[in-house]
Amino acid sequence: MGDYWNHNTHYHPLVLRAVPPGCGTALDVGCGDGLLARKLAGRAGRVIGIDRYAPAIEKARSLGGPGDLTFAEADFLTWSPPEDGVDFVSFVATIHHMDFTAALKRAEAILRPGGALAVVGLACNATPADWAFSALGVPATRILRLRHRAAAGEPDVPVLDADMSWDQVRRAAGELLPGSVFRRHVLWRYSLTWRKPY
Repeated sequence: MGDYWNHNTHYHPLVLRAVPPGCGTALDVGCGDGLLARKLAGRAGRVIGIDRYAPAIEKARSLGGPGDLTFAEADFLTWSPPEDGVDFVSFVATIHHMDFTAALKRAEAILRPGGALAVVGLACNATPADWAFSALGVPATRILRLRHRAAAGEPDVPVLDADMSWDQVRRAAGELLPGSVFRRHVLWRYSLTWRKPY
């Protein structure tokens, strides 16, 4: 399986831009079939992909990848990280599968000083303005699917609806990670980036 396009992979470049220079160890939480982890291998000395879904980890391992890349079946909230922590943590369409506050606190705790966090997440509409903005995603998706038709794909992983609104995510992130940057995107996703102070 090579590269492919969907609403989540569309934002992989955003995640890759957030990797800090000289990144030693990167962690992709909810790695699925390992597509993003394989891309991170070009930006970090070591990449660890974890996922609670055993078939996804089996698929990721079967596909392999470049460099020091490993996959483990694990729950992020109970997973044992390297003793010296990691330099980068990413969540792409996965943080809503766990307790948001607990996940951000855990990510903050395992990041080394100067490390970075990148979240691409889902949220739900709660206001008329939310619904109006979401409507923009329909024509954008049609155009992008035509452009990426030959490479479109969806990995076989569990899906779950988000239960936090866009504003709830923004406010919670601001309280938990002061200085974090929240941005809502057209394809029904938001991004959250943060650098841990030295």
